[in-house]
Amino acid sequence: MKQVTGILSFQTHGPGLVPITDPVEGWLSGETVRTGLLTLFCQHTSASLTIQENADPDVLLDLQDSFTRLAPHGGAERYRHHAEGEDDMAGHIRTVLSGVHLSIPVAKGRLMLGTWQGVYLWEHRDAPRQRRIALHLSGD
Repeated sequence: MKQVTGILSFQTHGPGLVPITDPVEGWLSGETVRTGLLTLFCQHTSASLTIQENADPDVLLDLQDSFTRLAPHGGAERYRHHAEGEDDMAGHIRTVLSGVHLSIPVAKGRLMLGTWQGVYLWEHRDAPRQRRIALHLSGD
């Protein structure tokens, strides 16, 4: 069994879901492992990863709207932790709800995603940020 690691960086533009399937598959295509398991890990506490529908953009907008209602912004009146602004703690809560890692099977050098699935980096902060995703591929 072989193991390979890497880092992909993404510039976000504020809150929302950033499609990263193509860059992940691009990284994967340069590796010799053709069958195995790819783990993606977001190295941040106010951004997350998810697999979601990639056909209808309304799904992504509805998810964003739902998270805004579940974990609204707020300063001292809402949260104890607000050191980096009113979107700070809400970003942490949204990350807990959506998660920071994914495991995706790989076959023939491709992600084994379903027909309507895509991989997304989910930015939960208002300001643009540079985000890093660690990749770990193991297999043959």
